[in-house]
Amino acid sequence: MILALLPEILLLGLIVLIFLLVVAKPGKDVAGAWLPAGCLAVLAGAGASLGQSALLFGGTYQVDPLSQFMKMAVALGLFIAVTNSRGQATLKDEVRADYSMLLCLSAWGLMLLASSVELMTIYISLEISSYALYALIPLRAGDKRAAEAGIKYVLFGAAATAVSLYGFAYITASQHTTFLAELTTKPWDFATNPGALVGLIMFMAGFMYKLALFPFHFWCPDVYQGTSNETAAYAATLPKLGAVVILVRLSSLLVPGQPGMTILAILGAVSMTFGNLSALVQDDVKRMLGYSSIAHAGYVTIGLVAGTAEGLASASFYALVYILMNLTCFWVVCHLSKDGRNIRYSDLDGLHQRSPVFAFVLAVAAFSLVGLPPTAGFMGKLFLLTATWGRGYDWLVIIAALNTAISIYFYLSLVRHAYTHDPSSALETKKSGLALGTLFAALLLALGILPGPVYEFAAQAGKSLLP
Repeated sequence: MILALLPEILLLGLIVLIFLLVVAKPGKDVAGAWLPAGCLAVLAGAGASLGQSALLFGGTYQVDPLSQFMKMAVALGLFIAVTNSRGQATLKDEVRADYSMLLCLSAWGLMLLASSVELMTIYISLEISSYALYALIPLRAGDKRAAEAGIKYVLFGAAATAVSLYGFAYITASQHTTFLAELTTKPWDFATNPGALVGLIMFMAGFMYKLALFPFHFWCPDVYQGTSNETAAYAATLPKLGAVVILVRLSSLLVPGQPGMTILAILGAVSMTFGNLSALVQDDVKRMLGYSSIAHAGYVTIGLVAGTAEGLASASFYALVYILMNLTCFWVVCHLSKDGRNIRYSDLDGLHQRSPVFAFVLAVAAFSLVGLPPTAGFMGKLFLLTATWGRGYDWLVIIAALNTAISIYFYLSLVRHAYTHDPSSALETKKSGLALGTLFAALLLALGILPGPVYEFAAQAGKSLLP
C-alpha cells in the first residue's frame, strides 16, 4: 500500500517540512534552495508507483492506471512550476516559503483528486487544491491587478462550487449512491432519470470551470493577466489535469449520443472557436495564453465524447502534453521578464539575437501548441481526432481542425516576433534557465517523434475505465 500512495506521502511530507520550517524561521525563504530537489523526489516516487493498483479507504480512493498517470503528470508539472518560481521578482521575501508551501498543497489536492472515486471525496480534494490557489493568485507585489484577479477567481470559484454541490445533491437523491463504481450501473438517460442527468451535468460544471470550458471561462484571461507570471504558469496548467481526470471518469458513465455527451461536445466546439477567435486580438502574451487555454479545453472534450477507451486515453495524453508545452511557453515568458512585468508580443522582437536558446525553446513550444509535426502537440491532436472520427461526432473533429488552422496566426506570431523583427525592447532577460528550457523543448520533440511509451500508459488508463 505504501508504494501505491508513495507520491502523495512524499508530497505531504514535503508540505509538512516546509510548514515546520516556516514556523521555526518566520519570514525566511526556508525552501528555496532544496525544494526543486524535493519535487524531483516526488516525481521519482510517482514513477515508482506506476503500475500499482488498490482500492482504499472504504472504496473512496482508487489507485489505478489513470490515477497514477495523472499523478506522474502533476509531479512533473509541479517540478517545473516550483523551479520556475524561484527568484520571482514580484514576490516579497517574507512570503516566499508560504508561496512554495501553497504551491505544493495545491498539487497535493490534485493528486488526491486523481484517485478519488466517490463524489464527496472528489469535492474535498478539489477544494484542497482550490483554496491553496485562491491564496496564490493575489501574491504579486506592486500590482493592483493581482487583487482583482484574486477576487474574480474566488467569486467564480465559489459559484462553480455551489453549482457542483447542487448537482451532487441531485445525483445522491436520484441514484442513492455517491460511488462512481455503483453509478456506472445506474440509468443516466433523460427519459427514465432526468434528475440524475441534470445533477451529473451540474456536478461536471465545477470541473469545467477549472478547465476554463465555455461558458465557465470568464475568469481565465483576467486572472492570468493579473497574477504573477510564475503563478499564471501553474494556474494555467496543473488544475487542468485535475479537471480532466474527473471528467474522464464521469464521461465513462455516459455513452455517445446521450444528451449529456452531446451537450459536452457542443461546449467543446464553442470553447475551441471562442478561445481561438479571442486570442487573435490579444497583445499581452499571458492574456493570449489565457484565451488559448479555453480552446485547448475544447480540444480535450473531443476525446471525452468518443465513448471509447482510445478516446479517454487520447484526452489523458493530450492533457499531459498541454501541461508540458504550456509550461515551456511560460518558462520563456518568466525568464524574459526579469522584473516580473507582463510580456507583450513586441517584447519578443529580436529574441533570436538576444537569446538564441530561449528563441528556440519558444518556437518549439509554439509549434507544439499549434499542433505541427514533429512536436508532441501534433501527436496529441492526432490521437484525439482519430479516436473520435467515425463515432458520431465527425462535425466536432472538423471544427477542431478548422480551429487549429485559426490558432496558427497567434501562436506563430510569437515565432515571427522572435525571429523576423529587430530588437525594440529594453527588457532585461534572465540568464538562468537555458539548460532546463532546452530540456523541456527536447521533451516536446521526443514525445512528438516517439509518443508510444507515454501513450501506452494513457491507453492503460483508458482501458481501465472502458475495457
